[in-house]
Order: sequence, then structure tokens, then C-alpha cells
Amino acid sequence: MEFVRAPTKLLEKIVAGTCFLWIALGGLPCIIFTIYLILYTRFWIEAVAYLVWIFLWDNDAKITGNRRSQWFRDLSVWKYLTQYFPVGVEKLPWVELDPKKNYLFCVFPHGMISFGAICGFGTSYGMFKSFFPDHDSLLVTLSQHFSVPFFREMILGFGGISCEAKAIETALIHPGGGQVCVLMPGGARESYYCKPGQYKILLNERKGFVKLALRTGAPLVPVISFGETDLFDQYENPTLRQVQEIIRNWTGVALAVPIGRGFLGLVPRRKPIRAVVGNPMEIPKIEFPTSKDVEEYHAKFGKAMQEMFEEQKYNYLSVDEAEKTHLVLV
Repeated sequence: MEFVRAPTKLLEKIVAGTCFLWIALGGLPCIIFTIYLILYTRFWIEAVAYLVWIFLWDNDAKITGNRRSQWFRDLSVWKYLTQYFPVGVEKLPWVELDPKKNYLFCVFPHGMISFGAICGFGTSYGMFKSFFPDHDSLLVTLSQHFSVPFFREMILGFGGISCEAKAIETALIHPGGGQVCVLMPGGARESYYCKPGQYKILLNERKGFVKLALRTGAPLVPVISFGETDLFDQYENPTLRQVQEIIRNWTGVALAVPIGRGFLGLVPRRKPIRAVVGNPMEIPKIEFPTSKDVEEYHAKFGKAMQEMFEEQKYNYLSVDEAEKTHLVLV
């Protein structure tokens, strides 16, 4: 049986490493390919027309999220990626979503790439639909990604929308409900805290998502991606960090130096990831929330995150790890 499984395990490893590089590079290969098409091939007219279409006619796709493709989410490559770790969505037994409501799922920690969110909510193999059949998931990502030719089509196929307030609000006020907006509030910067056994998240300064929830009345749902930080360690150096911050401020991409397995350490470690969905926190609809309103519900959400982590960590970490591991908010 292990002999039969070996080729599949190798394929899963190749897919995991390739997907990590593809996503981590943020579409750079696609930019190079587009330049090549324009400068060195007879398809330059088509390539230029595609760029014009992106920026003049299709720019709203990142706001509406209407390019979500079930065919794309069903591709076998995502099955191999999901099986590699494996990755899966789970929920607390008593958690149910109202089919007539939209929800803002807040996923922590971000990790190096957010495989828990991508596989769990962006593909058909993460079990999201098994638990929440009445809702469709929309993945929130950097606005810059939607300006990268070809790469943007993959993001849109996952059900991606921009991290702009307008895009998130559009999802949360969707008529009739049935939308789950999946946000990683810690963003790219949180990947700097990605180290095995460490659950350190950027929350204290991240309050915009609470304001959006208040303006739309959408419940906030804490989601903890257990195992996300175990996939990579990373090289750290004060000078390197300064360079990383300059690049992140310019591009929005956090270029952490990963230490995984395989070729140059660029293959994520084969560790299970469970994106656990917690209790929805009901939020009043306040068209013009004050700073006091935001502070109040931000504090409640932070407390709910810590309580959920302390309650659930024994189900997903070893006893020794659970005893010494706590959710640290920075």
C-alpha cells in the first residue's frame, strides 16, 4: 500500500512546492511572460488588448467577486495541494450560519502564504461547503494582485476580491445573504511572525475590519488556522528586516526568507492545518461608527479570539505544545 501511495506523495510534494513559489512570487512570472509576449512574439496585439481589457473594462471584477469559478476550484491540482498537508475547515459543533446573513470570517494567523485560507475556503477540497452549504466564500487579498495579467485570473477563480473597503462592503451587504468574506486581518506583515509553534498575530493595530463590520452589521467570525505557522521557519536578521519592510511598503508583499524542506527549503513542511471556525459575534449596524464603537467591539473580538484559542488548542496541538503555547496579540 505504501508503494502505491509513494508516487502520489511525490506529486503532492511537487504541487505544494510549486504552488508556494507561484503565490509567493506574487505573479512575477506572469509579468515576465506578458512582456515576452509583447516584445518577442506575434501575439503582442492580443497581449496589449488583454491589458487594455483588464484596466479599462474588467477592473470592477476585484470589487464584485463575480468571477468565482467552480470549475477552477474543482481542479485536481488543489486536491493534491490539500492532501499534502492535509488542510481542512472545521467548525465548533454548535456553530451555525444564518443563510440570510453575510459574514466576515477573520482568519489568524496569516502564516507564510495562508494555505489554510486558500485551500480551506478557496477550493472545493477544504470542506467549507460541507459545513456551510448555504454560503459562498470570497477570499480577500492584496489589490495589487488584480493588476497582474494571468495571475489575477487565478485569484478571481478562487473567488478573490480586493482588500479595498469598497470590495469588502459590497460582499457584506449582498442582498439576501449567503456570502462569507474571508479576510486575513494580519496581512502580509504578519508573515514575519511565522515560526513553528508560535501563534503571534497582528491585531492590536488592525481595526479597519471591525469598522467595516459595524457599518454593514455583518457578524464577525473568529477563525484560527491551527498548524499554519508550522509549515516554515524563517531566516531573521535586523538588516534583512529593514530591506523586507522597504519592499513590503513599496509592493505590499512581505518577502520573508522561508526555511522549509526540499529544494532550497522552498517546499512547505508536511504538517496538518485545521482552519477552525468559531462562534459568530453579532455586530450592530452603525452607519457612522465612532472610535469608541470600534474600540469596544475590537476588544470583544480580541477576547473571543484568545478564549477560543485556549479552549481549542488541546484538540489540535500536542499536550506539551498546548501547555506552553498561547495566542499573543501584538
